[in-house]
Amino acid sequence: MNKVLIIVFLGFISLFSSCQSKKEVETTTSQKVETYYTCSMHPQIREDKPGKCPICHMNLTKVEVEHDHATDKEAKAEKKQLWACENFPEVTSEKEEVCPLDGTPMVKVDINKKEAASVVAKVKLRKSHLNHFNPSFFPVTTMKMTKKIRLLGQVLESEEKESNIPARIDGRVEKVYVKSTGSFVKAGDPVVDIYSPRLITGGEEYILARSTYLKNRSREFRDLYHQSRERLELWGIKKDQYEEWAKNGKIPKNITIYSPATGVVQTRNATVGKYFKEGQDFFKLSNLSDVWVEFDVYEQDSALVEIGQKVELNFIALPGETTTGEIDFVSPVLDSTSRTLKVRATIENKNGKLKPGMVANAQISLNLEGMPLVIPRSAVIDTGKRKVAWVKESDRSFKSIIINTGHESEGYVEVVSGLKEGDEVVIEGNFLLDAQAQLFGGYEDMND
Repeated sequence: MNKVLIIVFLGFISLFSSCQSKKEVETTTSQKVETYYTCSMHPQIREDKPGKCPICHMNLTKVEVEHDHATDKEAKAEKKQLWACENFPEVTSEKEEVCPLDGTPMVKVDINKKEAASVVAKVKLRKSHLNHFNPSFFPVTTMKMTKKIRLLGQVLESEEKESNIPARIDGRVEKVYVKSTGSFVKAGDPVVDIYSPRLITGGEEYILARSTYLKNRSREFRDLYHQSRERLELWGIKKDQYEEWAKNGKIPKNITIYSPATGVVQTRNATVGKYFKEGQDFFKLSNLSDVWVEFDVYEQDSALVEIGQKVELNFIALPGETTTGEIDFVSPVLDSTSRTLKVRATIENKNGKLKPGMVANAQISLNLEGMPLVIPRSAVIDTGKRKVAWVKESDRSFKSIIINTGHESEGYVEVVSGLKEGDEVVIEGNFLLDAQAQLFGGYEDMND
């Protein structure tokens, strides 16, 4: 009886050992390790034995890469159907439907070919690497994006507020009341005294027509009286002046001209003894009650700026004060030298604190349309020729995918194409994966 039990026990052990050996063989065969030697400076060099690099003569480094055939078979077995817009191939869908951009039917695409076109590198880490590699991931998600455009501007004189004090009749300047450029002139202030024979004659005609009309009260004399009065007003003579002339019964030799506008003198043409013809300017004024603030918008933000948008301004000369304005002009032409677009806002300046030449910091806050896919800015590696993101395939496998990006906002980047919602992108450790791919030949095109 004891012999029978011993035989059964030995048979059970033998069967268990054979099962274990079979599992080990299966595990070994499912994971194949590829060993080769490469140069850290020239990763395109691959040799099957130790030696020196034929280019720089450095010692070759041993590299071991594990290939998991089971995982590869599962990846090949998992196939999805994909449709894309015929005119917009970057717009895709997992089911057959109408293109949302132009309304045409979507066409079926070869998903394997599309995957090969977007995936430029794959890296599979060994178990020993995972002890030193602690990546952070972010699932691709949708988000309402708010973009803030920061601008630098300068205060300018408003061309809409520029005005002149012209000579409305020929005459010679006898006296100038405005001392210099930069002087502030209000409407109704005296600016010059002029001697004008034609103006004196017009004043005498007014006195004669007025006195005649007051005596006869006829329609003809009334018309002459009104015409002479209107002529003096068109020449810039105030009502108080010509009524004073009528009261005194004579016209002064030098007649005072008053300012019709308010502003700061920018140009002072009037000097004593200078003769002015009708239409020439005594002074040029600039009214600073409203000023322009002109900004430079960078080319990448130029398409987002529109007339009517609100802008918040802070002036360096007025710390702590915030002013709100509205964009009322967008230049139709981009400056080819600075690659910027000129935009402008008109700001009230009733207290006169804002002066031309002051610098302003401004900000425009925009709510972008839709709910685009977004990833953190740190997940994008910009090589100059293309932008890539590293996506997690498994705990040990990662792939680098070419992506097209849109707007950036508060640390997030809009993903136009290349990723889908739910993909886990690497946000910390992606540069290590990129270096691993370049060092050990993971990139399909090393020139990029």
